[in-house]
Amino acid sequence: MTGTILIIEDEEKIARLLELELGYEGYRTGRAGSGSEGLDKYREGGWDLILLDVMLPGFSGIEVLRRIRSADSLTPVILLTAKDSVEDKVSGLDLGASDYVTKPFQIEELLARIRSALRASAAAGSGREGSAQPEESLTAGSLRLNEQTREVFRGERRIELTPREFDLLVFLLRNQRQVLSREQMIREVWGYDYAGDTNVVDVYIRYVRKKIDEEGLPELIHTVRGVGYVLKESP
Repeated sequence: MTGTILIIEDEEKIARLLELELGYEGYRTGRAGSGSEGLDKYREGGWDLILLDVMLPGFSGIEVLRRIRSADSLTPVILLTAKDSVEDKVSGLDLGASDYVTKPFQIEELLARIRSALRASAAAGSGREGSAQPEESLTAGSLRLNEQTREVFRGERRIELTPREFDLLVFLLRNQRQVLSREQMIREVWGYDYAGDTNVVDVYIRYVRKKIDEEGLPELIHTVRGVGYVLKESP
């Protein structure tokens, strides 16, 4: 069995060991050393499974898991936990972790758990493909966005967005008709530890507008001066 695995682990020796062992088993890997970097890597997409250390610089693996599960209930996540972190294990499982492995771990045990999680994910995927239920989309007028496939359309025109643009549009669509401040968007889209200027929101709003607006169709993202932005259909 092969697949693409994201390793979010700040201990250099452990991360390198995982890269080597997983590569030997035929898996393709990516790597991040902090919670914020891990989320950025995750949002690039294409991961079949995530190995997530609970103790990370910045914010914890539990917080990373919470943010992943707020938008993605499908990708398997295996927590790497300290031996005595019972509370973290319980919190992780409650938030939707697929499994956990206690440090120090035997690589054979971890590989077995990875194979099991990937099989379960593949079986769940087959069940979804065989069902007749339509995929749910976020919509506003002629704009529709599918979070599972990460496809965006305005009418019949497909729109290509970067991962950050996509996350920003998801947040706006989930909060339609609500005026959102720049600080809210920074917190939810860029993350609690973002230390840059909130003007980055204005830049990305301009990027998204340029891509989703179409001549002859009403604008969807509106500026609320002194506050922020709101996504709503024009009357």
